[in-house]
Amino acid sequence: MSEKIRIKKGLDIPLAGRPSEKVTTDTSSKIFAIYPDDFPGPVWKTSLKVGDVLKAGDVIFFDKNNPEISLVSPVNGTVKEINRGERRHINFLSIAKSDKPEETSQGKPLTSPEEILEALKHSGLWAMMRQRPFDIVPDAEKKPRDIFVTAFDSAPLAGEIISSEEASCLEKGLEALAKLTEGKVFLNIRYGQNLSSKIAIVTEFEGPHPSGNVGTQIAALKPINKGETVWTLDARTAVRIGRLCEGIADFETLIAVTGPEVSNPHLVKTIVGASIEGILKGFKYEEKGLRIISGNVLTGVKVALDGFIHYPYRQITVIAEGDDADEFMGWASMSPGKFSVKRNFPAFLKGLSKPFLFDARIKGGRRAMILSGEYDKVFPFDIYPEYLLKAIMAKDIDRMEKLGIYEVAPEDFALPEFVDTSKQELQKTVREGLDYLRKELS
Repeated sequence: MSEKIRIKKGLDIPLAGRPSEKVTTDTSSKIFAIYPDDFPGPVWKTSLKVGDVLKAGDVIFFDKNNPEISLVSPVNGTVKEINRGERRHINFLSIAKSDKPEETSQGKPLTSPEEILEALKHSGLWAMMRQRPFDIVPDAEKKPRDIFVTAFDSAPLAGEIISSEEASCLEKGLEALAKLTEGKVFLNIRYGQNLSSKIAIVTEFEGPHPSGNVGTQIAALKPINKGETVWTLDARTAVRIGRLCEGIADFETLIAVTGPEVSNPHLVKTIVGASIEGILKGFKYEEKGLRIISGNVLTGVKVALDGFIHYPYRQITVIAEGDDADEFMGWASMSPGKFSVKRNFPAFLKGLSKPFLFDARIKGGRRAMILSGEYDKVFPFDIYPEYLLKAIMAKDIDRMEKLGIYEVAPEDFALPEFVDTSKQELQKTVREGLDYLRKELS
């Protein structure tokens, strides 16, 4: 019988545009791309050039310091573009898909820890896991204290990560992960979710977002101390690991196309790295004055229509930019259609279950951080978030360590950033702090 944990601090943002359970198949995407910056930690390099022919599963990026750790092509095709930025930094590599059917076999089934470890590195699945501290691709030289797998997403408009029909593949993935640690494997599910395991410790989580964040789950189950390392991943990656152990490479994904500017939000079956234009083809939405986000509105990445979906390849959200908004009294408008976490607006009289039409405006100006305790209401860690952020800004390593820097990742500060009166870029601050700390301690 699974344990149940109730998360009390947090906030479910009532954003309009929740997807239906209808599933369509993406047949329009012809170009696929991988963004190496989606996988922090390794120094990614490529030996490919435009026009090179690839098969699904072929290496497209490798870690300069550990060449066995790879990012791979999700499709058969040819290299279309290697997009570079400043100092020849690779922004993304795109692949023009061929008509040749995808090759799914990876060879014989995997059983030993050594075989599983090597296969994960070469298949690209290693890069889909994360290590805490630092929220990076795991260091292959360090064994994890424990491994945490989250099977649900509590972010705004998020779809299901896996279905109950994939439980057998999930169990095989958990079994493989258990061979890679001397500690425990934790499977964290939503309260009432129909999943169980004989391998992992199953815990049901109930409560508002960020109850689905793995950082919240770690803090509630077994917090990280200095010197300890844990691995984290979502259940979709665990399912892919289970299939890899059977000799099958899985590059399919289910994208929830969501948001108030999509008139028919539902699910789309496609391949990782698919083009935004291909996924959105057939959806009713106005292209002018919109923001397309790969991911959810709290942690996602703004993308152009001719861009590609970013890791973790689960959601696209479309909202209005709000540039043409013409409201009486602007941000101070008392309109009942305006959402606020404070009880200053009439919308609270109706409750927060009614969906709101959010846009991309920050509705206020950036200013110095105010120590008002507003972060604490949505931050379910036993940490003082304001003081930790100030320590990061001051680059005070001793205070950062004492205040819990090893426990957090940028996504844990997404809700504090949303409610922040000062309009600070908290997730960016945490990312810079983690990178600085890792550099100084290496």
